[in-house]
Amino acid sequence: MEVTKVGIREFRAGMAEFIASSTPVAVTRHGQTIGYFIPTHGQLEADVASLKKASETLDRLLVAKSVDVDAVVADFKTARKRANAPKKPTSSMA
Repeated sequence: MEVTKVGIREFRAGMAEFIASSTPVAVTRHGQTIGYFIPTHGQLEADVASLKKASETLDRLLVAKSVDVDAVVADFKTARKRANAPKKPTSSMA
């Protein structure tokens, strides 16, 4: 298996990329290997299964409560537009 060698500063700066990668990393300091980082991705399947179960539960609840999803989305968009609309300056008479 291929191992990428990086200095400790580079490892800290690029942590997000190393976590997303499937390649182990040998972390070095002054040219000496001080540790290994081995990313694991086994949790991904469990996370996806949990999200699917939550989605199915939400769908059942929406149907049971007769919620119109399109109306909820439209209300959300309207509220978001109002919140993001530029504020009109108020004039103060002093």
